[in-house]
Amino acid sequence: MPSEFLTGVAVSPGRASGPVVRVAEPLGEPSSTPAPADPVAEAARIEPAAQLVAARLEKLAETAAGEAATILITTAAMAADPALVSQAEQLVKAEHLPAARAVFQSAEGFAQALAAAGGYMAERVRDIRDVRDRIVAELLGVEPPGVPELSTPSVLVARDLAPADTAGLNPAKVLALVTEEGGPTSHTAILARALGIPAVVAVRGLLALDAPALAVDGDTGQVNAVAADAPVVTAEARTAIEWDGTGNTSDGHRVKVLGNVGSATDAKAAADAGAEGVGLFRTEFCYLDAPAEPTVSEQLAAYTAVLTPFRGKPVIVRTLDAGADKPLQFLSPDAEPNPALGVRGLRIAFDRPDVLDRQLEAIAGAAEDSGAEVSVMAPMVATVEEAAWFADRVRAAGIPRAGVMIEIPAAALIAQEILGVVDFVSIGTNDLAQYTFAADRQLGAVAKLNDPWQPALLRLIGLIGRAAKVTGKPAGVCGEAAADPQLALVLAGLGLTSLSMNAPAVRSVGASLASVTFKQCEAAAQAALAAADPASARAAVKAAL
Repeated sequence: MPSEFLTGVAVSPGRASGPVVRVAEPLGEPSSTPAPADPVAEAARIEPAAQLVAARLEKLAETAAGEAATILITTAAMAADPALVSQAEQLVKAEHLPAARAVFQSAEGFAQALAAAGGYMAERVRDIRDVRDRIVAELLGVEPPGVPELSTPSVLVARDLAPADTAGLNPAKVLALVTEEGGPTSHTAILARALGIPAVVAVRGLLALDAPALAVDGDTGQVNAVAADAPVVTAEARTAIEWDGTGNTSDGHRVKVLGNVGSATDAKAAADAGAEGVGLFRTEFCYLDAPAEPTVSEQLAAYTAVLTPFRGKPVIVRTLDAGADKPLQFLSPDAEPNPALGVRGLRIAFDRPDVLDRQLEAIAGAAEDSGAEVSVMAPMVATVEEAAWFADRVRAAGIPRAGVMIEIPAAALIAQEILGVVDFVSIGTNDLAQYTFAADRQLGAVAKLNDPWQPALLRLIGLIGRAAKVTGKPAGVCGEAAADPQLALVLAGLGLTSLSMNAPAVRSVGASLASVTFKQCEAAAQAALAAADPASARAAVKAAL
């Protein structure tokens, strides 16, 4: 039996093993020659190809549910995006490029803009490149890259998986999922958990490992080569999740279970999943691709559509997380050498307080129209002074509760002082990890540093939990860490009062909390804090529980 083994970031629990099926690499760059004899006719081929790709994705969405359906619908909308199609058509006509090459260049421009944005927006780069490859394949008359038809249960191995491919996976045929790239906050990770498929990402050297079969441990991140004739091991089927819809430990300690949303579709999915409210409403959707700032009335209508499913329930709205690192035309940002550390989030409001004030006016109106219990928080806060400045503007707008996100280590270290000037804080674990470890969350080579089980990250979160207890004010988590049912117990034990996540994780996290006492959560938290590394932390918590 082969002895090779590799490790990556465990993102979806469970163990399985079986024969390997490799996912084809993405299409290469299409040629810029020969020039089309009739550029107008060549350009006219693009829109039908894009519409056909969109229709296929929409059809696939009809067979999916929850987060998977949402991602497929979103990807279909990207494929049919008039801006992408129009730009590609112009490249054909102006530069006499073949249609496939024009689509490639147009999409790459969008992808690079999203990559420069960092954070949540950069995570959409894989989506736009997937759309690009599907349209290019259609124009070239070849099979698009992606998951092949599986005849037997198999372990899927890939450089990375497009969200649309992951959303379409059949858990009965996919034993486990292993990728060389990706990270713990990727759509691949989110969907694998939702589908109950063991998964490990950021496994360096995976594609060079010549193994006929693999054993995958989605709890520890270990991937072992096994003999071709080794028995197939299927991950245990998930039983129906029983949860009464109230976030409590078994002895009654309250921990709210909330949803993360960024659109009206997300809000419906979160409400349907049983979320008790919304812990993070990302408002960027209202601004993207806008040549001018949306009016107050336009924002109000958009926000009301998201808030309405949560009438009478708490919703935390995050103000615009934008700045020089995000391509919002109306903000006219200056070029920056390192946008992730530049003028982003609340920092843009210091130069353009009028933009913030108009957004707060729209949020206040949407709160009144929807009947939701709305609070507002600011992203990228570093100091007490910044937190107080924001809180004053929120209250002046007639919104009673103001909070801030803690994504910067400096804010974690002074959480008690920050809680002295705001009503609550919410931890963005994705960015807090990125800034704590100086590790780009989009870079597979450093993905292990962004593992939310890192003890250093948990110790920072523990400081925030203690600050919440001392001040008697709420502190929640709205990063992807909250979606891990076992890590959720650690976060509760560290003193966090709410956990917010994508819709597929809501019921499993709620059920996990209900299965233990608060003392068990505290014991699990102490075990994790004392560990030397993420793997040891996971093992220590498992033993403690």
